[in-house]
Amino acid sequence: MEVSRRCSNILGSLTLEISARVKAMKAEGHDVIGFGAGEPDFGTPLWVVDAAKEALDKGLTRYTPASGTPELKRAICDRYRRKYGLDYDVAQVVVSNGAKHSLFNVFQAILNPGDEVIVPAPYWLSYPEIVKMADGVPVAVETTEAEAFKLSPRALREAVTPRTKAVIINNPSNPTGSVYTREELREIMDAALDCGLCAVADDIYEELVYDGAEMVCIPTLGDRYRENTIVVSGASKTYAMTGWRIGYSLSPHEIAKAMGNFQSHSTSNPNSIAQYATIAALNGPDEGIIRMRAAFDERRRFMHARINGIDGLGCLLPSGAFYMMMNISGILGREWEGRRILGSMDFAMALLEAQKVAVVPGICFGADDYVRMSYAVSMHNIERGLDRIEAFCAGLK
Repeated sequence: MEVSRRCSNILGSLTLEISARVKAMKAEGHDVIGFGAGEPDFGTPLWVVDAAKEALDKGLTRYTPASGTPELKRAICDRYRRKYGLDYDVAQVVVSNGAKHSLFNVFQAILNPGDEVIVPAPYWLSYPEIVKMADGVPVAVETTEAEAFKLSPRALREAVTPRTKAVIINNPSNPTGSVYTREELREIMDAALDCGLCAVADDIYEELVYDGAEMVCIPTLGDRYRENTIVVSGASKTYAMTGWRIGYSLSPHEIAKAMGNFQSHSTSNPNSIAQYATIAALNGPDEGIIRMRAAFDERRRFMHARINGIDGLGCLLPSGAFYMMMNISGILGREWEGRRILGSMDFAMALLEAQKVAVVPGICFGADDYVRMSYAVSMHNIERGLDRIEAFCAGLK
């Protein structure tokens, strides 16, 4: 029996592999400090959990409409009206099994074989694979630290070919933590629309911005931007509901209908209990978000200052999400126990073996001179982990 060419070309998620390895090492008794976390280290708010319990008690455990319950869709529409002043109707909303699933649906709905999608690098490692699963071609466009890892209109235009269909805009960004300004987004979107592209806006970290940065939802720029943008978000990061698996998309009617039809024949509806819990999350108080954001902000500042004080390392201060890209170019070429560190994978494996500290190699994100550090980690472990990283770097020859 042979594996299909489609699946043979898909790479596994290295972040999930690293997380699994860290959990296995901890189970063996090792004191491992992991900076690879892609989820908040906070519990789901109690009122959300209570709503799930209530749904269970009411027996709301049966199939729902494939693209989500009308009640949850209305709650999503209400949230976008309150937060952004945007009026969507329920027919434009598709609720899926997490934002990753929403993105999968998006590219299944808009791509034909050979269509290209521009993916600014460093990128979330699943973007290229999700595009490939839709028989599309991911086109990585490099950004630089000097540009705060933001895509420029010029770079976008230069990457466009007759096969280019869309551009992904992840704001705030995983893995860089970059946040686009309103004017930057307008210029990028103007370039995209001039080239006949649509935008896929991955806003999953939309509530996690710092230093007064404005989170700009692209459709707020105007009607022509809205008509050519598919917005993806979800409950995972904002409400610490990663395991509940609820994501959603807002798009033009014909795209939403296509995604709903596609999902009806693949996964069908998202978890019913999680949908009712998400209604409570969307309609509930913001105190959980505020508390979580404040904790991330404190850790962010501490990590930034500490990393920039370690010889050979450096990083930008991220404006959003809960990641930073640690620049390791200053130590590449050095040796640990006779093994030369030539890239991010060498660094990550040596650090894990030597100091029991896990980071995600930047090569996963198209940036081999960096490793991704998550600050969805307790301050205690951040301090301990950075002590170990400093000791590791000091011991390199």
